[in-house]
Amino acid sequence: MIMILRYVLLLLGSLVITVWGIAHLFPTKSIVDGFGSISLDNRRIIKMEWIVEGLTLCFIGVLVLLVTSFAGPQNLVSVLVYQAAAWMLVVMAGLTFVTGAKTSITPIKVCPLVKSIVAILFFLGSAL
Repeated sequence: MIMILRYVLLLLGSLVITVWGIAHLFPTKSIVDGFGSISLDNRRIIKMEWIVEGLTLCFIGVLVLLVTSFAGPQNLVSVLVYQAAAWMLVVMAGLTFVTGAKTSITPIKVCPLVKSIVAILFFLGSAL
């Protein structure tokens, strides 16, 4: 029963953060356009950073999914991957909380919560 719960927690976290990362990629143009009249270099930097965060979230989700699917959640390497992914999400949530979450954009305000919940799922999945 505990093993099934571990799989559910880890796969649910993987799915949520991967979907969140994909959803992060779609509004890139409108996000950049929302900055109004800024230099081309600044537009490129904002676009790059927005895409990088989305891809990072997708990578974390897919990595946990692959490790869980092919190695199982019970070995030491899997546990290290889950905990490293969870800590990365905690760091990203903290960064988003002190920067982006102070904006008026609702999805960015929710972002630290999503990242934190997935980090908790990964921590729990690695500890049970």
